[in-house]
Amino acid sequence: MAKPQEKVSFGQRLKQIGMVFKFTAKQDQWFAPLVAGAVLIPLALTVVAVILWGWLWLPLGILLTLLAVLIVLNLRSNRAMMNAAEGQPGAAASIMENMRGDWRVTPAVSSTTQMDMVHLVIGRPGVILLAEGNPQRVRGLLGQEKRRLAKVIGTAPLYDYMIGTEEGELPIRKLRMTLMRLPRNLSGKDVNSLDKRLKALTARPQLPKGAIPKNMRPSKGQFRQTRGR
Repeated sequence: MAKPQEKVSFGQRLKQIGMVFKFTAKQDQWFAPLVAGAVLIPLALTVVAVILWGWLWLPLGILLTLLAVLIVLNLRSNRAMMNAAEGQPGAAASIMENMRGDWRVTPAVSSTTQMDMVHLVIGRPGVILLAEGNPQRVRGLLGQEKRRLAKVIGTAPLYDYMIGTEEGELPIRKLRMTLMRLPRNLSGKDVNSLDKRLKALTARPQLPKGAIPKNMRPSKGQFRQTRGR
């Protein structure tokens, strides 16, 4: 079940918007000029409308100005975040975890010490593998995961993508749009069933911590028999 989202106060929301403004301004040199244009153009039109038709146009002009600023902020901040995420380990999994919709993400189901990793995503399109890292090393991980999952997923479609900027790779800035365009092959019930099967496959049994309970220890006779074999 999805966790209920925590309510964010108006002050916290303004603080978040301010942080996004600062981040985007540092990453995008065109952000400040575009915001200036988003403010000045609607305000100029508002002044003209007020002069010609009266003060009733002032509230509408202010709302249009705020809307234009928010549109610029949304578009340019997404672009700035994608640029900052380019080449960062685990960026693909982070983007998927923040996408809207029913996406079940398991980061780094397979990885190496050199920060090569394969992420597992389950959604309405089917099963998706996202590979990040050195292409030569990560292709082996990707092939291994595909063979392992093929035994469990049945007829569910399996997609795999190599994240990167080289030919044949998927740029991280296009990841969200690419996955949203995939066909919806599974129902919500199918996604739940598939998620349970894959969780059972990827689950790793954990050894109990501390001393072994006395009732689970082998008897001395069993220990002697084992040593004598």
